[in-house]
Amino acid sequence: MLKNDLFLKALKGETLERPPVWMMRQAGRYLPDFMTLKAKYDFFTRCQTPELATKITIMPIDQIGPDAAILFSDILVVLQAMQIPVEMKDGIGPWIPDPIRSTEDVGQSIVPDIHEHLGYVLDAVKMTKQALNERVPLIGFAGSPWTLLCYAVQGQGSKNFDIAKGFCFSQPDAAHSLLQKITDTTIAYLKEKVKAGVDAVQIFDSWGGLLSPEDYQIFSWPYIQQIVTALKNKAPVIVFGKGCWFALNEMGRSGASALGVDWTCSARNARYLSGGQITLQGNFDPSRLLSPIPKIKKDVHDMISEFGKDKYIVNLGHGILPNIPVDHAKAFVDAVKEYTP
Repeated sequence: MLKNDLFLKALKGETLERPPVWMMRQAGRYLPDFMTLKAKYDFFTRCQTPELATKITIMPIDQIGPDAAILFSDILVVLQAMQIPVEMKDGIGPWIPDPIRSTEDVGQSIVPDIHEHLGYVLDAVKMTKQALNERVPLIGFAGSPWTLLCYAVQGQGSKNFDIAKGFCFSQPDAAHSLLQKITDTTIAYLKEKVKAGVDAVQIFDSWGGLLSPEDYQIFSWPYIQQIVTALKNKAPVIVFGKGCWFALNEMGRSGASALGVDWTCSARNARYLSGGQITLQGNFDPSRLLSPIPKIKKDVHDMISEFGKDKYIVNLGHGILPNIPVDHAKAFVDAVKEYTP
């Protein structure tokens, strides 16, 4: 029995004394203990070693006290499982040595057996659940099919993913074939994560905002909808589309339990655009965590007042930055715990 189930209650839309709080990328790079492990083990070793993934997932629970844990992993492990090699290069980030650029390339990718190719993630889920000892719920996650296509085709991170977009517009059949393969893999992957013990799942559409509203309905949203439909009766699903305020109305009718919002969309607009009935999550600008601690606390309280304490999960509008002091991250969490209407 969970000792703290605020997060799950918020996903059900229950009335609460205060909203729950967690932070995207809370298991990671702003924590000194994480940096110590980073110096010893390369990125994918950390992802692929259940003991390390567990240790990193638990760090913020012990050190800053959020109401939910999110499994330390990466969205790109799905591409690796599909036989699309991915490396992590210093100073560059994700690097795909042989990007997908043709129908033939798409044909060489596979929809993998999850236990065979991503069993280490499932082991990390089980190990983390045991280590958490029912303190807080555990979130599993995956990247949206469009966001994964961006990396698979572009070959690395980008400000505009022009090659990936060009692939979709010039070879739409190949693009849709790849998007469907990623979708099928993601559905199978998230279902296995739920079986392994995660309490909720989040879909990260990090690059959805690079598409026009019309193109979003062609290349991103239909595939996210498939994932939500397949998972919603198995676990609560959160959809986070960075820069995707224009799709909040459709997202609100998707069957998802909550929608993530970035800092470019106000609480009022997010409530209005999403239909006003669904739980919202966000939308503190991660850079604002560099403010003095009293200002962080005031801003958090103002944000909760704007969203309302119910049907709301306090979070950042994107992942926490590496240069945020730990005591500032803790102040963000503490501010929520100290909130009174």
